[in-house]
Amino acid sequence: MNIRLAQISTEPLDVDAHRAAVVDPRMGAEITFVGLVRDNDEDAATPVVALEYTSHPDAEKTLRELCAEAIGDTDAIVAASHRIGRLEVGETAVIVAVAAGHRGVAYDVSRTLIEAIKHRLPIWKRQVESGGATVWKGLGG
Repeated sequence: MNIRLAQISTEPLDVDAHRAAVVDPRMGAEITFVGLVRDNDEDAATPVVALEYTSHPDAEKTLRELCAEAIGDTDAIVAASHRIGRLEVGETAVIVAVAAGHRGVAYDVSRTLIEAIKHRLPIWKRQVESGGATVWKGLGG
């Protein structure tokens, strides 16, 4: 299987390390998706100042399974991580790096994986708004 990295981390995520993990001379395309904490949410009454992510103990195992599903029978190589803990606006919450022989496969695997992470990875977030209000959000980042 071409999963080079699948981790849940309390430490800041490194985009360059994810890109380096998928480098392979056989691959002609590389896509890196970086999900950042933003200062707004359509449901927020006031600006968002931070997100607090919590994960299920099996989240890393689930992430590995999602990576395998996204790769399927393609030649893609994947590195993916999601951060947990308190993240301030501008910090990186999730990274998905994909290398493949051709760009179409790289785009498809990247999109499939980030959507699966968003909807199926057992990670929850609590949105912290200016003024101190908090709102729990569902699965995913």
